[in-house]
Formats: sequence, C-alpha cells, structure tokens
Amino acid sequence: MSTHAELLARHRRALPDWLALYYKDPIALVDGEGRHVIDAEGRRYLDFFGGILTTMTAYSLPEVVDAIREQAGKMVHTSTLYLIEPMIELAERVGALSGIPDAKVFFATSGSEANETALLLASTVRRSNQILALRNSYHGRSFATMGVTGNRGWSSSSLSPFAVSYVHNGDTFRSPFRDRDEKGFVDAIVEDLRHVIATTTAGDVACMIAEPIQGVGGFTVPPDGLFGALQEVCREFGILWITDEVQTGWGRTGEHFWGYQAQNLEPDMLTFAKGLGNGLAMAGVVAGAELMDSVNANSISTFGGNPLVCAGALANLEYLLSNDLQANSLRQGTAMMTKLRPLVEELEVVGDVRGKGLMVGIELVAPDGRTPDAAAATVVLEACRENGLLVGKGGLYGNCLRIAPPLTLTDEECADGTAILIDVLRSTNAKLSA
Repeated sequence: MSTHAELLARHRRALPDWLALYYKDPIALVDGEGRHVIDAEGRRYLDFFGGILTTMTAYSLPEVVDAIREQAGKMVHTSTLYLIEPMIELAERVGALSGIPDAKVFFATSGSEANETALLLASTVRRSNQILALRNSYHGRSFATMGVTGNRGWSSSSLSPFAVSYVHNGDTFRSPFRDRDEKGFVDAIVEDLRHVIATTTAGDVACMIAEPIQGVGGFTVPPDGLFGALQEVCREFGILWITDEVQTGWGRTGEHFWGYQAQNLEPDMLTFAKGLGNGLAMAGVVAGAELMDSVNANSISTFGGNPLVCAGALANLEYLLSNDLQANSLRQGTAMMTKLRPLVEELEVVGDVRGKGLMVGIELVAPDGRTPDAAAATVVLEACRENGLLVGKGGLYGNCLRIAPPLTLTDEECADGTAILIDVLRSTNAKLSA
C-alpha cells in the first residue's frame, strides 16, 4: 500500500489544486469500524467528524453492509425510467417523516443537487429568480447553489442564475445585534428581513433557503423560533421556505428529528443528503405534491434513487429509528457540552461553544475575546489528529472547530474524545499565552 507521502504526490499531479485537504501532512483513511477509522499507514483514530457528518450511524455497520451486499448481488443500477421498489419504499418513509403534508420525494446524489432541485421548484412555481438566503450560509458547490451561499470563502464566482439578497443569520456570537436580549435580537432580524425585501428585491421573491444550524459556517445556532418569525414575513409575500437539512437531519440535533422543528417553522420544502446514505451517494428534496409536480418538462435522475443506494439507506434509516439514535445524540451531546462550555470562561482562546446534540461548534479567538483566530483552529486540528482524534474545521473565518461524531457514539468514546479535545485546547491556550 502507498504511503501518505506517495499518495499526496499522486494527488497533486492528478487532482485540482483547489480540492481542499486537511492537515500539514494529509492522511488517507482506508478502513473503519464503529466510530473508529484507520489510515493508510496503520494509525487508528476516533472519528468526531464522520466524513463531514456523512457516516451518520457507524462505519461498517453490519445491517447496512448486508443490505448493500444483498442488493449488489441482484442489481447495482437501473435508472428512474423503470420502477424501483427500494426507491419507492424509501420515498414513502422519508415523506412520512418529513412533516410536510402530502409529501413527494425526488432523490439525487448530493446536497448540492438536492438544493438545486428545490431552487428549481421554487423559481418555477413563483416565476421568479429572486432568492433570500442567510449570511454565512453554505448550500453547495454547484453553480446555482454557490450563488446562494453567503460565505465568500466557498463562492468562487459572482455569476449566478439568481438574484440573491442576504439576511442576518441569527449568530448570537458575531451578530451586530448580539448585545440585545433574545426578543430584541429576533425582532431586529425580522425588521432587517422586511427592510431587505423592501430595498433589495422587486417583491416577487421565490423563496428563502436556510440551514437550521449553519454547518460549514461553524455550527452557528440561531435562537429557537427565529425562523418561524421570519417565515411569518415571508408568508405575507408568498415566499416559499426551503429548510436545508443536509447536516441537521435524522436526529443529529438530539432534541428533534429535523433541525427546523426547533424553529416553529412549517417548511414548503426540505432538502437532505449526507447522513441518510451513511457514506452512499444519497440526497433528495421533499415537497408537497402540488409543488413537486410543478415542473412542466421531462426529467429523470440517472443515479438518484439507485437501487443499491436506496437499499443501503433503508437499512441505515431502520437502524437509526429502531435504536433511537436521536436520543443517544441528545445524551452524548449534552455530556460533551457540559464539559466544553466552561472552557469559554477558563481559556482565552475559546470564544464560544455552541450546538445541539452531536453537532458542536467551538469558536477560537484572540485574547480580546472576539477577533477570529484561524491559526489556533489549525493548531488544534493538527494536535487532535496527533492524539488520535479527528475533528472538523470551518466558520466564515476558518476559526471554528466542528464536532460531529456518528450517532452511535458510546459513553466511553464520548468521554475519551472530549478529554482529548479539552487537553489540546488547554495546551494550545498555554502556548498562545506564552
């Protein structure tokens, strides 16, 4: 097997320079079981990032592996030009879980493609290319979804098929309204939305798209109910609401199955990806039948709804529900946050600890308590890996740690991983202070 150095040299020759890699000395992950992975040189890690929240249940979960193996022995692929029973069954189950009345589901292969489809539906039915999105948002790397992404670090072109207006995102740590009480904070953002509609749009806006918790944006968490208050304004103008649940779905937030359910929100569309497939290329959009059927041209999905992927996703979903992993996410996330939150007062480098369930963000800052410290986040990322723990990084300024283990995380693994993280943060703080 190739060494990491050999693989990196081949990667640099064959793949784009803009394809991001973690670590000063990048690693290849070649095997995994449960919540642990092994790299190409035999090093074992506890994974607290799950392939960017994609390995939702566990690595090598027998129930999912067996379902994939059984389906692969029959047929790997057939297109949506034919009836696909696993796709139909999965659509029935996801639609019923979505909370959207009279739901229909369209399957795709990535969150970008799912969000593209939702934007297509909204702009078609509303006859408008005007979109509202949140500042610091991320909705994908395709042309249209990049155009509605409110984080310039992930949007490489100003060109877009949409006219986009950005609304305050509810970030209680960095918002200019952060010093207000919760009601005043929410009222200010609602007022801002009205002002944005009145001043930057022609009035006939197609939709608002929003992540209940911003993923790439650093796991920023708005106050509960904020989006419901924003939706009241949207309804006055007939503006549809897309809830981007690519990272927040399937019980990851612990307290709810979908992130939107904390927001007193009734979405018109729901997009999903990542976790349902547990590593398989599975994504989709849920909408009411009238809205979903509004597309007036022929369409297919070559790989969306693939029988192999749907068989694996069905097994993964069944395992998630039958083992109540949402409850485990809440329990382990609460235990983790109980230990991490005091670091805000203890360590200068920790500006904020936030999140829900097994979706925890840690924002690292300079000694003034506010200036983003991206270098510190990189130091922590590297040191965690050296100590056998994989975590993620993100945020508008690249200064936020992203913690999101598989939802089967055990008590012992939660304690071990959290202890490594705390030790690394303390040592990083000491080095910076010195």
